[in-house]
Amino acid sequence: MFYGTVVWDPWLIVGQIVCLQCLYYITLGMFLSLLVGTRVSRMSLVYFFDYVTITTSTITGWCVIASFLFSSLAGAVYMLYLIERAKKCLDFSATLYIIHLFICIVFGGWPSSITWWIVHGTGIAVMALLGEYLCIKRELREIPITRYRSNV
Repeated sequence: MFYGTVVWDPWLIVGQIVCLQCLYYITLGMFLSLLVGTRVSRMSLVYFFDYVTITTSTITGWCVIASFLFSSLAGAVYMLYLIERAKKCLDFSATLYIIHLFICIVFGGWPSSITWWIVHGTGIAVMALLGEYLCIKRELREIPITRYRSNV
């Protein structure tokens, strides 16, 4: 369990955000390497943070879109193990994508492509909703109660 008692612990929250962000980018890098790396001669951070690469006009653009969406699916699974609370999934998903937006602004400017906004809006929705579903499913599991009897 990654969560503690009822006490508010900002260091735990920061740690969860950092872990989730790192796992998201590791997964995104893996998917970009598999889907885009086979199509281009040289991989760079442009595929991570520049809105120009997210386009529907090329096959490579579709591979970048698929990488982002697969990473959001994986992010929902990460939240199941890192966050463990359904009511916090939307907060952590939004935080992840807001941090990503700030990095994208620093790297390539304000994302002016509607495709970028649709892909990332879909990604945050998938990550939050699937994360909540998985966490609720885990929270509602029955607690096994067994009674041990001695044979004496």
